[in-house]
Amino acid sequence: MIGQIAALVAILGAGVVYGTDVFCALVLRPALARLDDAALTAAAGNVHRYGDKRMPVPGVVGLVGALAATVLAALAARPVAAVLAGVALVLLVIWLLLYARISAPINRRFTAAADRSETLPDARALQRSWDRVITLRATLQGLAVLALGVSLLV
Repeated sequence: MIGQIAALVAILGAGVVYGTDVFCALVLRPALARLDDAALTAAAGNVHRYGDKRMPVPGVVGLVGALAATVLAALAARPVAAVLAGVALVLLVIWLLLYARISAPINRRFTAAADRSETLPDARALQRSWDRVITLRATLQGLAVLALGVSLLV
């Protein structure tokens, strides 16, 4: 039962990140594409300022919950649930690596420029680089949420 609670907690945390990434892919990406470079820099910088401060909490909840669900399912002799939770954990770690290596450095550049009220000369190229991984990030989170959900059913 505790392992299932851990999976539910992981679903809640990963679900917040999944929903945010889907929103960014479906709504924010095309909206930002319509802005000029100055507005893009200011908008992206301010969005990432708050996102990078507030989103680690649900991200950590999802990761730690998936780890706990994996271990607890294994200890409870629920091998299929353990594998599914483990798959979710791997997907969340891959998401974290993508975020840390690609998205976070771009976020920091936009935020720093917005703090200085400057326009990034390469704002459009940076945004395209960020856009290239947002659908993959959303997919990874969605598959993790799905794997965790199925782990509750087996």
